[in-house]
Amino acid sequence: MSEASDRPRAAAVKRPDLEQDIVARTDSYFNRTRAIVEKFGDSRVTYAVFLRRPVISAPRIAVEWLETVSQARGTPFEIEVKYPEGAWVGAGDPLLYLTGSFAALSDLETLYLQKLGPCCVAAHNAYQMSLELPEAAFLAMDARHCAGFEMQDMMAYAASVGSAAARREGARGFIGNANDATAHWFGGNAGRGTMPHALIGYAGSTLRAAEMFHAAFPDEPLTVLVDYFGQEITDALAVARRFPEHAKSGRLSVRLDTHGGRFLEGLDPAESYAVLERHAPAAIRRYRSDSELRHLVGTGVSAAAIWRTREGLDAAGFDKVKIVASSGFSVAKCRVMNEAHAPVDVVGTGSFIPDRWSETYATADIVEYDGTPRVKVGREFLLRNGRRRNGH
Repeated sequence: MSEASDRPRAAAVKRPDLEQDIVARTDSYFNRTRAIVEKFGDSRVTYAVFLRRPVISAPRIAVEWLETVSQARGTPFEIEVKYPEGAWVGAGDPLLYLTGSFAALSDLETLYLQKLGPCCVAAHNAYQMSLELPEAAFLAMDARHCAGFEMQDMMAYAASVGSAAARREGARGFIGNANDATAHWFGGNAGRGTMPHALIGYAGSTLRAAEMFHAAFPDEPLTVLVDYFGQEITDALAVARRFPEHAKSGRLSVRLDTHGGRFLEGLDPAESYAVLERHAPAAIRRYRSDSELRHLVGTGVSAAAIWRTREGLDAAGFDKVKIVASSGFSVAKCRVMNEAHAPVDVVGTGSFIPDRWSETYATADIVEYDGTPRVKVGREFLLRNGRRRNGH
């Protein structure tokens, strides 16, 4: 994949026995297919690999794994990536063609599809989110929602690919993530983040937690979680007054993570509407679904909550203090926030992970046997070079 050669590679995963892993983790009918092909004679085949929905091309982890297997087996694979990393791919369009020995490729399908589909869909989600809030920076906070490190690595890679695609269209995109192991995908050496709710509880107050963090990490910018005690505005102002130099220089941020069971301090339905009437009246004067209304004027981290926090900080003279928002920032929520012109500086999100895992299912079909086009009926669109003949 020459177009990706200058970007970070996937984190190496040590395996005691690659072949043993493949046999154990692949679907059994692929193992049996390999045995049959080895018994009756090999064939040179070409697979077309595709998804059934639009995605952003994010093939690197799958391709690097295939290259590793090819080297380990001493058998060349021809991997023709049809869409460069970060390109938009239509539903059903082959992302890549994979050619080589049928015996050597037949038992790999399960595993490389696992490494391709989720990355492409998550990259598309990250791309959309970044474009919906082009002036906000994003932090990938997906690790806690992942089923182990392999998924964590794939999701971080995907966010970096979708973000890079969005940056080419003018968005800020993802600037980092929450842990060290996958920070390399974002060009960093370490994860970003300051404090969870547990530290606030340990400290006994939001202000004391900020003081503890500053004492431990005096040279770091300070981002303070302010929703623990349900006093987002009060605690944000208390921290800003305690650290005026941080506030003045833009090195202080307040993070809103208000849960969906209550409104931000000082808000209720009527006041939430009033806040948006002051700042983004058009956002609430058109038809809205229930979910859109919740994002605008509901409980939790709504557009009204972000605007109210900005009002409180600015009125106290802390216009340089940044707002970090988290809690359920999906593509849909980012879109509504943009329509409300919500003054959010940074979004912390893991919601680029696909909601419906069935959307991530990639498929591989053989489209050529020893140079002869042949594919199951209904999949003729996968044939290369516009060929539509089925074995003739």
